[in-house]
Amino acid sequence: MIGFLHTADVHVASFGALVDEVAPGEGHVHRVDAPLLDDARAGAPVAGRVRAHVEALAAAGASVVVCTCSTLGPVSEQVGGLGVPVVRVDRPLAEAAVRDGGRVTVVVALASTLGPTTELLREVARRERATVELDPVVCADAWSAFEAGDLGAYHRGVADAVRDAVSRRGADVVVLAQASMAPAADLLADLPLPVLTSPGSAVARAVELARA
Repeated sequence: MIGFLHTADVHVASFGALVDEVAPGEGHVHRVDAPLLDDARAGAPVAGRVRAHVEALAAAGASVVVCTCSTLGPVSEQVGGLGVPVVRVDRPLAEAAVRDGGRVTVVVALASTLGPTTELLREVARRERATVELDPVVCADAWSAFEAGDLGAYHRGVADAVRDAVSRRGADVVVLAQASMAPAADLLADLPLPVLTSPGSAVARAVELARA
């Protein structure tokens, strides 16, 4: 069984559907703690709460846990030594993004996500001896639409920001750093370069670990 720690209710259905698609019959269990993201953005200590959620998911039968919040990525990996592996949602994404080197457009809607995501990309690039140039794009206005529940406007805002960045500065690969951005990739299908998202690769990694 795969456990998920979310900071938004919208992720329960989307990640559950991914598990059902990738690994039919694999169970999944979810915990949502929206204030966790707000507290992390405010600089409050959240490691203990993340650890408690991981322990609760393990107690519910999860053999691997995915933390779907990019802002909490570093913390989730720090508490992963509980006997249950914890998959940071954007690590498989980062591995794919730096594989060929080049200019990586890193798109976030939350400024608090930018630091953890860029540091992860640099870490993976160093490990893989890949040469990358990171081009950060923060589309804060789009996040306002997400918080208002207007997901269509959110995804359009993300897509518009990507097009603007790519047209002005170029790119070899685009990273949609937050799991909530994934549907925006469909709006960018005509771009002649990879647009990478985190949910699918994270679920695939979790399924591998659950079945190992």
